[in-house]
Amino acid sequence: MRKILFSRVDCSGNESLYVQQVLDSGWLTTASKAHELEKKFSEITGAKHACAVNSCTSALHLALEAVGVGAGDTVLVPTWTFTASAEVIRYLGADPIFLDVEYGTCALSPEIIKKAVENNPNAKALVVVHFAGQATSLGNREEDGIAEFCSEHGVKIIEDAAHAFPASVDSEMVGNIGDVTCFSFYANKTMTTGEGGMLTTNDDAVAQRVKLMRLHGIDRDVWGRFTDDKSSWEYDILAPGFKYNMPDINAAIGLAQLERVFDSRQSRQQCAEYYMTNLSDITCIDLPLIRVPYEDHAWHVFSITLNSKAKIDRNRLIELLASDGIGTSVHYKPLHRMSYYKERYNLSPEKFPNAELIWKGCMSLPIYSSLNEGELSYICERLHFHLDEK
Repeated sequence: MRKILFSRVDCSGNESLYVQQVLDSGWLTTASKAHELEKKFSEITGAKHACAVNSCTSALHLALEAVGVGAGDTVLVPTWTFTASAEVIRYLGADPIFLDVEYGTCALSPEIIKKAVENNPNAKALVVVHFAGQATSLGNREEDGIAEFCSEHGVKIIEDAAHAFPASVDSEMVGNIGDVTCFSFYANKTMTTGEGGMLTTNDDAVAQRVKLMRLHGIDRDVWGRFTDDKSSWEYDILAPGFKYNMPDINAAIGLAQLERVFDSRQSRQQCAEYYMTNLSDITCIDLPLIRVPYEDHAWHVFSITLNSKAKIDRNRLIELLASDGIGTSVHYKPLHRMSYYKERYNLSPEKFPNAELIWKGCMSLPIYSSLNEGELSYICERLHFHLDEK
């Protein structure tokens, strides 16, 4: 029996070399490597500012705080996401308004966003989650125009791009579209720093606020205090900030990952294409709906959904694949089903028909750069075995 992990980290590049450079420097916290990672990330995305932090959750918190979300405000957010997208709203004393998603993409569509903004005129911000690596269109095409539409209604767009690097939509790189974009570099993401994240923005005021608040509200970061002419011990506290900076050890890993990020994306695309071709004849599976060119997709997650034709349920299929040595996951149990949100906001499944339909049958298959054709063939063969004529 084979053993195919759901996720497998690739650290086959310069990770060890760059980490050793940090260790040899004697400076392990935020310093030159983090600044270099910010510079290179900004160049790739096209965003004016890139701010390295210790998680995507931190980036989301900083983003909402920087655009002025506070106690009593409301923020639109899809139910189909990880809790971080919503919990940061509660950090600030604001309340999430949960939205259903489109079946197939598991994401907010332009139509869903426009209706939600119109129905919630007091909403301060919108969290757009780019699910699985496919970016939601926020451009100004006549049929979409979400960025302009939200701006006209006073709604700030915060992009949760934890799944979406490197990804593009409407000829724009994710990270250079909405008001603020937040990326994850968690261990299973398309590039990793072990733990970490990045915030990008073209707004000077937002960037200034984020850089202040990510490190205790101090007016000078540690690296700057020790590399300029002013006394290193002297600084001021301008606001009660947070502890969200990225250490150089993590940034060193990220720099090595960034060097291979587009090659890695191409490898994941090949995995996705293999699945799309070799699973297309299983009628009880709905494959993901892809609205962008394959090369614009980050391919972080490959989620399939068992439909009403399936003779076994999702949980049983997961068990059977596990017995075959194939790791899988579920993205996600929607937030309206989580106890805290369900009870606090009196959420019922009937309010989220598409998310409910997806939830009943969704499961994610392995997809990563080192997954080889033999492993892909085995995964597809076992899916056919368990689902054909059942």
